[in-house]
Amino acid sequence: MRQPAPAKRDAAPAGRGAAIAYAFINRRERTVSEVRERLARAELSEAEVESVLDELISFGYLDDARYARLYAQDRQALDSWGRERIARALAQRGVAGELIEAALAAAGADDAAEHARAVGLLEQRFPMGPREQRDRERAYGLLVRRGYDSEAAADAVREWRRRAR
Repeated sequence: MRQPAPAKRDAAPAGRGAAIAYAFINRRERTVSEVRERLARAELSEAEVESVLDELISFGYLDDARYARLYAQDRQALDSWGRERIARALAQRGVAGELIEAALAAAGADDAAEHARAVGLLEQRFPMGPREQRDRERAYGLLVRRGYDSEAAADAVREWRRRAR
């Protein structure tokens, strides 16, 4: 039985770049910046990188607005993250500021919804309610780490304390 011929290393760079990019985005949603970085690590020229990115964007495989919207919805629903942490994570992934703001607005990250999520998280994590100052401090710290601003965290802790009485 004949062995298949090994893949040629001197294949057209755009073809190699497209193969790398498609394999990379096949695992999960990616941002344009993430794919650009991956292609740069593969030592493709800037022109080749831009050609592959244009192809992926034109076919709808890369869409930073969609990525930001889905990411914001997931992080709110699954991890109870606040606006600040979501915005920080999206910025680290190379999403533009206006797309981040639009995604947060679309995900329902207004003050009332965020307050309700924060209180709900506290009630879930600490069902007995705060018994002492240390419990309130732990709850506040949890919310700040999850990306709620200090004022929203303090308001949520007060509401959680009031409900637990």
